[in-house]
Amino acid sequence: MEIFKIIEPKTSKVPIIISVPHAGTFIPDDIKSKMNPELSDKLDDTDWFIDKLYSFAVDLGITIITANYSRWVVDLNRNPKNQPLYNDGRVITDVVTVTDFNGNHIYRDDYIPDSEEVARRVELFHKPYHEKLNELLNEINAEFGKVLLFDAHSIRKSVPGIRSEDFPDLILGDNDETTASPELIEAAIDSLQNKGYEFSHNHPFKGGYITRSFGKPAEKIHALQLEMCKTNYMDASEMCYDETNAERIQVVLKETLVNLIEQMKFI
Repeated sequence: MEIFKIIEPKTSKVPIIISVPHAGTFIPDDIKSKMNPELSDKLDDTDWFIDKLYSFAVDLGITIITANYSRWVVDLNRNPKNQPLYNDGRVITDVVTVTDFNGNHIYRDDYIPDSEEVARRVELFHKPYHEKLNELLNEINAEFGKVLLFDAHSIRKSVPGIRSEDFPDLILGDNDETTASPELIEAAIDSLQNKGYEFSHNHPFKGGYITRSFGKPAEKIHALQLEMCKTNYMDASEMCYDETNAERIQVVLKETLVNLIEQMKFI
């Protein structure tokens, strides 16, 4: 199984890359055999169908990179040295997590991957994705003199392990306005808010490791994360893709990306 898939634009390339690090579902047999089948057969923390939701972006000239492996093999949006992203009491999942977002144990028989196993997975699965993403960003930056990384995510409407309240529908993260230029942040906010979805900026998510590590506006490499509730494009069970819901949110996503493409001309 390849670590990632690159989907090339179908029209003239623009200086934007969409990263989809959590839609993968593949788990190697040697790892899955140690997991609790009640959890590993459902992969509830997966960003289901996010790659499908954003598939229209290649028609805008955007390059997409999407991971094939499950985040329970290795989490591409976590620091490989396990430095926490938040310190507010929420459940913290590591680069190789042993629990889901609600604290349920992924592995059977109290198995915990040791430091050697964690290092192995980081080397095999985490490192190649980040190296490829870095390569793509540098190539586009060299070609256009600027580039925007748009990190695409989704989450259940309610995850008590993270917070007691339901999540807003759309959450834009830029690590407190440090990972992208003010103009790009403003363009994204203007495109996302007041569109019939509850919108929030940097709360309760302000961008994960990908956004924070790659976003370097001073070097003309900008990064934004968009977290969204699965109910935006799935059915009420948050398990099945819903075409009607998806088409509705795709209107907002397309407008956002088109506006970001336009704004990139002036960065």
